[in-house]
Amino acid sequence: MSLLVHRLDTTEDFYRGLFGWIFEDGPPTLGTYRLARLDGGQVAGIGAMAPDRRLPVAWTPYLATDDADAATEQVRCCGGTVGVGPLDADPAGRKAICSDPAGAVFGLWQPRRHSGVERHGRPGTPVWNDLLVAEPAVLAKFYEQVFGYEVRTAGDVVTLYVQGRAVASVCGAGEETLRETGPRWTTHFEVADVDAAVARAEELGGRGVRDPHGTPAGRLAEIADPEGARFTVVRSAR
Repeated sequence: MSLLVHRLDTTEDFYRGLFGWIFEDGPPTLGTYRLARLDGGQVAGIGAMAPDRRLPVAWTPYLATDDADAATEQVRCCGGTVGVGPLDADPAGRKAICSDPAGAVFGLWQPRRHSGVERHGRPGTPVWNDLLVAEPAVLAKFYEQVFGYEVRTAGDVVTLYVQGRAVASVCGAGEETLRETGPRWTTHFEVADVDAAVARAEELGGRGVRDPHGTPAGRLAEIADPEGARFTVVRSAR
């Protein structure tokens, strides 16, 4: 998981206060970049956007691949775009930033020393990623071709699997939602109490986007951080 922002110190304060993350310097090849850790394990990365770049701020999921160079070529062949890379992130791995045919941005990660998120299932860790698009079946085919995912469809939701394990979902979104944010990936972070997390986020300068509500996956809500990056907090169903 990665986030590029304009005010790095403000963003660190927000996520430190919300999730209890501790930050340390990241690989020098990535510029001004901070690794977020929880209980000693890496859970995300946050970098500073170049001052002259006024791009939307959004969380970017990284999808694992054995060969970042081959995967970026497949992205192009299947109608996607490669915006950055592939490039080395020191000895940790090799990465690229891409967008799918609908325009949703995602990262590629070829692990070397660092396999990805190192803490799972506890409050403050990413637990799921959804892709919101108009035509889930069409976009799921793209990810199937690039990454070799198995796809299973139920209504307007396509779930992506690796070796029988669900790893993400592609969901149908309405015209109003897509008009507001465009096709996008959204990350779910586990919390102990969704309502308390929303209140705390607002105290720290964020805002609630979608009120807490129950779903089969658990109780969840959508939040925007101080720079507008949206994410979901969830108390997963047990």
